Amino acid sequence: MKVIDMHCDTISKLWEERKEGRDAFLNENTGHLDVKRMWESGYLLQNFALFVNKESGADPWETLCELYQVYQEEIKRNSDVLSPVLRYEDIAANEAAGKLSAMLTVEEGAVCKGEIEKLRELYQMGVRMLTLTWNYPNELGYPNLDRTKGSFAEIFFTPNTEGGLTEKGREFVAEMERLGMIPDVSHLSDAGFYDVLENTHKPFVASHSNARSICRSVRNLSDDMIRRLAERGGCMGLNFCADFLREPVIGEKNPGTIEDVVRHARYITNLGGMEVLGLGSDFDGIDTNEGLPGAESMGLLWDALQRSGYRESELDRIFCGNVLRVYRDTL
Repeated sequence: MKVIDMHCDTISKLWEERKEGRDAFLNENTGHLDVKRMWESGYLLQNFALFVNKESGADPWETLCELYQVYQEEIKRNSDVLSPVLRYEDIAANEAAGKLSAMLTVEEGAVCKGEIEKLRELYQMGVRMLTLTWNYPNELGYPNLDRTKGSFAEIFFTPNTEGGLTEKGREFVAEMERLGMIPDVSHLSDAGFYDVLENTHKPFVASHSNARSICRSVRNLSDDMIRRLAERGGCMGLNFCADFLREPVIGEKNPGTIEDVVRHARYITNLGGMEVLGLGSDFDGIDTNEGLPGAESMGLLWDALQRSGYRESELDRIFCGNVLRVYRDTL
């Protein structure tokens, strides 16, 4: 078993803990993911997101740079077992050297402040995937879960089918494709998804999104979006967030189960084919899924999917092969 996970918020979690005066490191910690558990669980590559909440009031680019410093420190601290990925060939080279691979991503296009030069600077820093929005509108486009529009209950089931990419957003996705940076449509509005589809040629991803027909959250993809993503050769990552797996009852805790993840996997591959599905745990960015509490749980997920009827060759695609293909075609 080899594991590629398209999204975690571990770097941001480490940054937050350090700002609160606590020691927090990537090699071993009490969160969902660390190098020790990645190594023991057969990881090949982990995408590490630098997540910026633009509503904090801080300058988003300055926050991004602080997060980047934490990432750089942890890459250096773990350089004996962890190496960055800047191009597709680095993945195989790192594996041959007996190392795990780390791919740097950014979650929140607002960090660029609408400046294309900042996007190019991100690329020079090693960023190879950009989640175009989080849960607030920005210079590039509009999200589905728009926290400026109302309470959680009011926005959870109502997709944004009108506000898509801005003109600046269209410029950005074209430049990302030229550079070799992957657009990530998780969090983006429905209208924005179709704008990305229209304004790109290469595969793109929904790094941590599930199936809306199973759980109506607008953070998940509709049937048509899953089909279109598959037709483009893109990939979507199973998100372990309990509220995106099973519809929550407001005011009650949703514990999360492996069975819910399996339901989404079966639906997505039945609809879009075996090539469209990967993993996007959202570790350290979500409440703990009791069925999949951390990186140590990937073997449990493999076993559950296998019991549901997937062959080993199909599991290899979900856990690794499909994302590798997208990286081959885009980086």
